[in-house]
Amino acid sequence: MASPQFSSFYPDFLVQRIWERCIKCKRCVKECSYGVHVWDEKKKTLLADDSKCVGCHRCEAMCPTKALVIRRHPSDFREHALWTPWHIKNIYKQADQGGVLLTSTGCAQPYKNYFDHLVLDACQVTNPPIDPLREPMELRTFIGPKPESLEIEKVNGKFRLKKRLPPLIQLEVPIMFAAMSYGAISLHVHQGLARAARDLGTLYNTGEGGLHASLYEYGSNTIVQCASGRFGLHVDYLNAGVAIEIKIGQGAKPGIGGHLPGEKVTEEISKTRMIPVGSDAISPAPHHDIYSIEDLRGLIFALKEATEYKKLVFVKIAAVHNVAAIASGIVRAGADAVVIDGLRGGTGAAPTMFRDYIGIPIELAISAVDKRLREEGIRHRASIIASGGIRNSADVVKAIALGADAVYIGTAALIAVGCTMCQRCYTGKCPWGIATNNPELIKRLPPDVAYEKIYNLVKGWALEIKEMLGAMGINSIESLKGNRDKLRAVGLTEKEMEILEVKHAGE
Repeated sequence: MASPQFSSFYPDFLVQRIWERCIKCKRCVKECSYGVHVWDEKKKTLLADDSKCVGCHRCEAMCPTKALVIRRHPSDFREHALWTPWHIKNIYKQADQGGVLLTSTGCAQPYKNYFDHLVLDACQVTNPPIDPLREPMELRTFIGPKPESLEIEKVNGKFRLKKRLPPLIQLEVPIMFAAMSYGAISLHVHQGLARAARDLGTLYNTGEGGLHASLYEYGSNTIVQCASGRFGLHVDYLNAGVAIEIKIGQGAKPGIGGHLPGEKVTEEISKTRMIPVGSDAISPAPHHDIYSIEDLRGLIFALKEATEYKKLVFVKIAAVHNVAAIASGIVRAGADAVVIDGLRGGTGAAPTMFRDYIGIPIELAISAVDKRLREEGIRHRASIIASGGIRNSADVVKAIALGADAVYIGTAALIAVGCTMCQRCYTGKCPWGIATNNPELIKRLPPDVAYEKIYNLVKGWALEIKEMLGAMGINSIESLKGNRDKLRAVGLTEKEMEILEVKHAGE
């Protein structure tokens, strides 16, 4: 007798069909990439396998007569404070499969979100606000090292700098698109991100999957990534963008490497990544040439040498308990920017236990790093870029007030193009055409649509940021950077406020 598959007995979602509306057009069969809906030719009816449903809502959204409803399955386990249904079902899955539990996107645990416990200042009467509709409002910021002081000389009646400034990257908005590799997301999404970055005056990050040939034209808006697997890494790739990001870690899985399942490695992706078709692309946990800050310094300057010192070099790390000390070492090693990816950072594939239980929230990490660099007198040497769980324009403003120069957004951009957070990116079956390389599924999200949605999202956020700056009496995003006096805490402990360096509301 075959061993029963317990995990299939207790589905997460229930597929309800309203038969009086259903016209049996079979659209649901076509739209579902997970095989939930099946046409029974013998009985001339539609069937649904609830155990395969991931809650993506694609069939529900595309049904022409709105005959489908997808909801949480009402059948539940007996109440138990410790052994919740989530834990029980995870045990069933591992008992059936004997493997690592995989998942996608960001941390799903209900930890305290510090952004939600911070409120912004607003001007009144004696210090009036600024109206961004009628007065200039500057969202431009510069990424890279700044000099401690400027020396001016007069030549032929004109003033100029004595020393040439190091290269800086100008952003028209303090929002960049986070590292999401070609393979983890479709080429159409990458094309949308690249075009949006160009038109918004910001940057997008290739992730560790190399750069598709069609995207080299967006080089002035591109950050190329150098990860431990060195996928797709060659000198033309390094010179393709305006910055190189050394990925040491990421928020969804600190301490382990990246993973692109083999079923997502098509012929095109194999060319870009320089790996065999169908093979898993698994990055080593460490860079095998980096075991000290001195080793990291060696790689930073090797990359600068390879690109004739024309490119900035970022170093990306996960937010962990000693993140401030690590960031200090990175800045002293010569990095032009430190990218900090918090606990809620998204991913295409990660072990569930890593995603949900390793790392610290980005808010605490930003403040700790900014404070440490200021105390050591090296804050001007590098920019701080915050990533992991940025959901809206208010989060952007609060991150910058805590000390970041700019932020990365990843999951928010994917939601903008249709992601419903079903957390199955690693399967390559994304029904919305986002986290897939299936030619038929990719067609569901044309690059023009991806571009429009992503562009509109950031444009809307930029308008809101201007409104919030104006309300605080600030006309420049640079004036907000590290300005914690514009923040107040609500419902936080003394220790939490000490780490964040903010006062409580009412003070």
